[in-house]
Amino acid sequence: MSGIYIHIPFCKQACHYCDFHFSTQLGKKEVMVNAIIKELVLRKAEVDDQVETIYFGGGTPSVLTLEEMERLIQAVYDNYKVIDHPEITLEANPDDLVSSRAQSRDLFSNYKNAGINRLSIGIQSFFDEDLKLMNRAHNAGEAEQCIQAAMQYFDNITIDLIYGIPGMDNERWKSNIQKALDFGLPHISSYALTVEPRTALKKFIEKGVVPDVDDEQAQEQFHILVDMLEEQGFVNYEISNFGKPGFFSKNNTAYWLGKTYLGIGPSAHSFDGKHRSWNIRNNPIYIKKINEGELPSEIETLSKTDRYNEYVMTGLRTIWGVDLDRIASEFGENYLKYLNKQAAKFLEQDLLLIESGKLLTTKKGKFLADGIASDLFMVNLK
Repeated sequence: MSGIYIHIPFCKQACHYCDFHFSTQLGKKEVMVNAIIKELVLRKAEVDDQVETIYFGGGTPSVLTLEEMERLIQAVYDNYKVIDHPEITLEANPDDLVSSRAQSRDLFSNYKNAGINRLSIGIQSFFDEDLKLMNRAHNAGEAEQCIQAAMQYFDNITIDLIYGIPGMDNERWKSNIQKALDFGLPHISSYALTVEPRTALKKFIEKGVVPDVDDEQAQEQFHILVDMLEEQGFVNYEISNFGKPGFFSKNNTAYWLGKTYLGIGPSAHSFDGKHRSWNIRNNPIYIKKINEGELPSEIETLSKTDRYNEYVMTGLRTIWGVDLDRIASEFGENYLKYLNKQAAKFLEQDLLLIESGKLLTTKKGKFLADGIASDLFMVNLK
């Protein structure tokens, strides 16, 4: 089974922390949609498997008109073999979901009729102090209002929450989590605020306008998150993803389990098991090349060591872990010996454990998984 990711590179305004590829020039939206449809046609030979998931990410896909979204979904069905009842996720911002334009056109009902069956809503925080610091387009009232409205139409909803925000103490973070729990949502994705180069947040911190992020507090807030959600029956199936049974994201799960996916749109990444490719992060050049029938992408062939490193990284982030038998059979005994040697100190420190032949992070080691994985990476195998 494969997945298709469609990147919609437009936002109404720039969040201070974001380094994803987007443009606030919405006037080019229709031209971009036409180019994305052309890319779907150009690349249909790359996917032999049935498509199980379609994911609209960004940017802000909810800036699309209903007609634009329907055209994109239809283009997937016209050019690919899609299973019955695929998971079709739309990332949306609260302000788009509660605007007068949205209310006047019965937005949620129209989304369902178009085939959307999962919403991923970028709440980030239920408090105006945090939303203003991050320059989000919505306010706290809209955050709550959009969830209430969406739940009348959709069962499968996830929201994003950010922890480690400067000025957000543990009590406010607990309140954020509790507000999410009070809605009875089946899935929550939560990420630590990271300070990326060339973002407004980075400049504000350098100038002393905003305090720097506190890594220790972020770690505390991650553990608060895990405890509160697990107590309510959520499974932390991947470090940043918490779902009730039956509501794990099929798109996210496929990525973490190393399944193939096709990335469409500027800056989108693709993976076929042996190669990784990525489209150019430039809207005008992307449109020009696509209209000329050329794919504006770069391709990397993954070596055995690359694939080993990627499997270790993704495996340690999930409840499925790193299968030691698979390491031996797919990569060889030398890789297994190296992994066991590098993992020894983390096993002693109770950051990793081995259970049923799987190398897993412990509760203590979860927040540190990426750093641990980097120590298990193979650099040069002699």
